[in-house]
Amino acid sequence: MARMLKMVTAAAVSAGGLFSVLPAPVPTVRAFTTSQSSHRAAGAVWTLGRLNHVAVAVPDLEKARAFYRDVLGAQVSEVSPLPEHGVSVVFVNLGNTKMELLHPLGSDSPIAGFLQKNKAGGMHHVCIEVDNINAAVRDLKEKKIRSLSEEAKIGAHGKPVVFLHPKDCGGVLVELEEA
Repeated sequence: MARMLKMVTAAAVSAGGLFSVLPAPVPTVRAFTTSQSSHRAAGAVWTLGRLNHVAVAVPDLEKARAFYRDVLGAQVSEVSPLPEHGVSVVFVNLGNTKMELLHPLGSDSPIAGFLQKNKAGGMHHVCIEVDNINAAVRDLKEKKIRSLSEEAKIGAHGKPVVFLHPKDCGGVLVELEEA
């Protein structure tokens, strides 16, 4: 058997190589740049900006705060209650962006419902900056993208925010924040 295999291999190599019928892969170069910090949709009067933060719902805010501060060595803010949104927040500075740790303020908080379904917590939403939130909301409404509120509210950074329905955004809850 080994002798037969040697003969077949030798014949294949002498006929142009064992894998000569397979095309050689052509390397693909994909350019990705982060130098362009914003993107304007065709015909839009607003501009999409940078990722502001990724929000993570946590069942124990102090424990999560301590993990990012004491274990990972990140700069971590104090706890800020936001009763108008039904949450307490902590921001973790990551240099190029932030994480927002969310914890419910009361049982009617949207984060309380999220944590009932996800006991250990998890990613809740992404926040992207826009240069004109009212124009963005009008434009997205025309494009049949629903928002979770009729108008923008003041968010954790003291700027207007609006949340877009995850069913219209590929399953992701998207927060837009005016830059």
